[in-house]
Amino acid sequence: MSAPAHLRYTNDHEWACWNADDTVSVGITDYAQSALGDVVYVDLPRIGRALAAHEAFGVVESTKSVSDLFSPLAGTVAAVNAELDVAPETLNKDCYGAGWIMTLSGASRADFDALLDAAAYDALVASLG
Repeated sequence: MSAPAHLRYTNDHEWACWNADDTVSVGITDYAQSALGDVVYVDLPRIGRALAAHEAFGVVESTKSVSDLFSPLAGTVAAVNAELDVAPETLNKDCYGAGWIMTLSGASRADFDALLDAAAYDALVASLG
């Protein structure tokens, strides 16, 4: 699956979406969810928590492994996807939609624009084999 063009990406396989209200939605990519296998638990951050760029903010557990989640940008956690508490497998089913993990407020648009675009992220994934 090619990376959706309207999103930005990290080398750690998180995606970011700049929203109309100037918040940023964050999730994991299709490559990440596929590599993880069946997701069974997502540790969500606390609303109001200030995060630095690249700071670990949670964990995804699957039948294969446990992986840290890293914030693509500095900001404050404005919302979390509580549906993942009851249906963590949503990350496997719809990682770019209903499987969003959190939203950040106070992120820099310039820092968002500096993240990988879809073509660069697709090239990164292709280089991984």
